[in-house]
Amino acid sequence: MKKYDEWNEIKKQTQQIDFKLGIKPREIYWTKIGFNIGNEEYGKGDEFVRPVIIIRQLTHDLFIGVPTTTTNKDNNDYFHKISYIEKTSNTQVNSSAMILQQKVFSKKRLLSKIGTVKKEEFSKIVIKLKRLIDPTEVGLPEGEL
Repeated sequence: MKKYDEWNEIKKQTQQIDFKLGIKPREIYWTKIGFNIGNEEYGKGDEFVRPVIIIRQLTHDLFIGVPTTTTNKDNNDYFHKISYIEKTSNTQVNSSAMILQQKVFSKKRLLSKIGTVKKEEFSKIVIKLKRLIDPTEVGLPEGEL
């Protein structure tokens, strides 16, 4: 229960933030995801953060995002391997977009931009998101997952 109590304190502070920075699709931000239930992805460290890819801004405050993991995952309908240059260290990061964990986030959860997904990879992620909602969606041939 301690983790939930810690996250609750961070969440209270996060609610007070007034984030005015504009965001764009393909950008990756450190995002306060929290400590969640069951197999829902959660953040790590003192602020419960994880990199999240911006998919689409919905309102002034809300966006659709896809969390990432550095755990090596095979490309399939639920994961997509990406690499990007980390903004502050200028090093390449290899990770996987967790398509199955996509959700709506408040911009208040964002900390800092850390990179950008390549256009080709972003297009593949969007196709997989569409397929998650509508399994009859056609987009990528089987071999290009």
